[in-house]
Parts: sequence; structure tokens; C-alpha cells
Amino acid sequence: MKRAFKYRFYPTDAQAAELSRTFGCVRKVYNMALAARTEAWARQERVNYNQTSAMLTVWKKTDELAYLNEVSSVPLQQALRHLQSAFANFFAKRAKYPRFKSKRKSRASAEYTSSAFRFDDGRLTLAKMAEPLQIVWSRPLPEAVSPTTVTVSRDSAGRWFVCLLCEDPSVKPLATAGKAVGIDVGLDQLLTLSTGEKIANPRHERRDRERLAKAQQELSRKAKGDGANRRKAREKVAKIHARITDRRRDVLHKLTTRLVRENQTLVIEDLTVRNMVKNRGLARAISDAAWAQFRSMLEYKADWYGREVIAVDRFFPSSKLCSVCGTLQPEMPLNVRNWTCDNCGTCHDRDVNAAHNLLAAGLAVSVWGAGVRPQRRTPSGQSAMKQKTPRREP
Repeated sequence: MKRAFKYRFYPTDAQAAELSRTFGCVRKVYNMALAARTEAWARQERVNYNQTSAMLTVWKKTDELAYLNEVSSVPLQQALRHLQSAFANFFAKRAKYPRFKSKRKSRASAEYTSSAFRFDDGRLTLAKMAEPLQIVWSRPLPEAVSPTTVTVSRDSAGRWFVCLLCEDPSVKPLATAGKAVGIDVGLDQLLTLSTGEKIANPRHERRDRERLAKAQQELSRKAKGDGANRRKAREKVAKIHARITDRRRDVLHKLTTRLVRENQTLVIEDLTVRNMVKNRGLARAISDAAWAQFRSMLEYKADWYGREVIAVDRFFPSSKLCSVCGTLQPEMPLNVRNWTCDNCGTCHDRDVNAAHNLLAAGLAVSVWGAGVRPQRRTPSGQSAMKQKTPRREP
């Protein structure tokens, strides 16, 4: 199983200059190749990776682009491969048309394959560098394993990271747990489980909102341009965003790892977060809850450890359906957190009831293969057949 290990490192001034120059060259080559392919597409011609690679050879021989020879050629070739993948995804209708990389907004990164770095006894040396990187080994790599690909990046807060892609033999299916759980996501409670457990929403963005607003105000007062004061103010804002993101990711990693280890089957709701954040009143809270990131982590960890994730259709009325007798309530406004079934008289907690219904629907699909148009994720990556269901009332 391929697994990436990400570490922070502190480059010397010479290494930082070399890497910054490499990031710029990678961005330049990517944008030039994208422009060439776009112009060819307008002429109804196709340009592939091999042709852009030949273009790169010609570009390096010109006086204007001779500086491309000063950095390692491997990250430049990898940029062309990434562009090829972007076009493949576009033609397969999995992504939009590739966009040009921006100096300020795009991720500054460079990818090195095994021919462009040396890894020996925990010391990583990149091509065109005399000294190894000073990496903070926050966790050990798997024993007797060497990275196949190294990606160096710098975030908007000025922090440097190196990501090592390795074959991890420790990632293997866990023993069968024999448990199943329904998971309902929310805003007041981040997660509500069918077991009745509720996990509070940390609201990381809200905790730092005042500091963030003050830093953004200071940034807005700085003169436009590339001045040092504006750069420092921009980095201050980026550091607060990075702090929020790191804490949110840490909480989600711990939650998803625990859920995957304790349960064999995990049932969630197939929410369209992209459409939900269009609601101006809830966009900030939904983004802070990071439901999409939670689902992504849950699915890839389930694939790692031989678990099953079932996504129940978003129109399944999990909140309005009585989990005891199956009676469907006509209306259920969002402000109603507890309700009583008119048929059987059972008092329900809205979120716990929804988690119970999600679990029942997911297990029904798992056993009978019908019911709520699921999107099942199994260790093999296969998807269950989607079936039609009635739309849920607003």
C-alpha cells in the first residue's frame, strides 16, 4: 500500500533560494505547456505529454528561457506529467479544464522522482543541493523502506514541508470488528452516532475569528504591491488560517481513525456540501465543520483497513422518519431538535433518530442490495448499483 508521510523541514538560505527558483520554473513550464496545448486545441489539434516534453527541450535552448537549465529537470518533467493527468481528467469529465498557475494563489511545490534525490539513513538530499534537508522527523518511516517520490512544498504561511511517498507494509486489513454504526453530521454536534454518542463541534474557525478579523484588517490597510509590510501582514493572516486548518485536520484524523478501528460498517449520508455552502447563513459554519474532508478521510482509511463505508442517498428522510415504527412526519424544521412520533408516541432526539435510520438503511442495502440508492465504498473500490428513491420533502 502506497502511503505518504509528510514532515516539516527548515531549509538553509541556499536551499530556500534553490527551491524557490525551482517552484518558479515548474510554474513557468506548466503554464507554457498549458498555453501550447490550449492553442493547439483551438486549431483542433491534440498535443500529448511527449510533444510538450520535446517543447521543453527547445525552450531550454533559447536565451530567454536558458534559466530553466539551472534547476533539476525532473520537477519540470513531472509538471508536464501533472498537466497530462489534468487533461485526462478533463476529457473523462472528472474535472474542469486545467487552469494556469498563479504565483500568489497556486500551491508552490516540486516533485522529485528517485533519480533526483538520495535518501540514506534518514538523510534526504535533493538534486542540485550539496547538503541534506534538515527534516523534523515527527514520526518514523516504516523500517527498511525508501521513498519512491519526494514532493517539496511551501505553504502561504511560509512553512516548508516534504512529503515522502513510500510502500507501507504495515497498512493491512484489520480483524473483523462485527460492529456497524450510523453517523449523522451536524453543526451543533459535529457527529451523532447511532450508539447515542454525540461528539461536540470544536468550531475552530470561531475560536480564532477575532484574531483573524484583526489580522485581515491590518492587511487591508497596507499599500498594494510587493512591499515588505504587506508581505508580513499577509503571512500573519496565513498563519492564523494554517493554525485553524491544522487543528481541524488533527481532530478529524483522530475521529476517523477511531471509527474505522471500532466498526466494520460505517453508514453516512451522501451530502452535497458544494451546494450547501451556497447558503450564506450557514456557509461559514459548514466549511468549518469540514464534512467533505471527514468523509474523504473515512473512505480512504476504510479502504486501508478492510472496512466498508455506505453513503445513503441525500434525499432519504432520515430526520423525519420514526426509527421505531417507520412513520414519516410531514414537516421537520431545522429548529426542531426533539420530537414525538404521532403514531407510536416515541420521543426522539432528532440527530440520534437520524443516525438510527441511516444505520438501518445502510444495513438493508448491505444485505438486500436495494432501498436507498447507496454509494458503497468497499476495500476493492467497487460501487454498489444506484437505485431510484422518492425525493425527500424540503
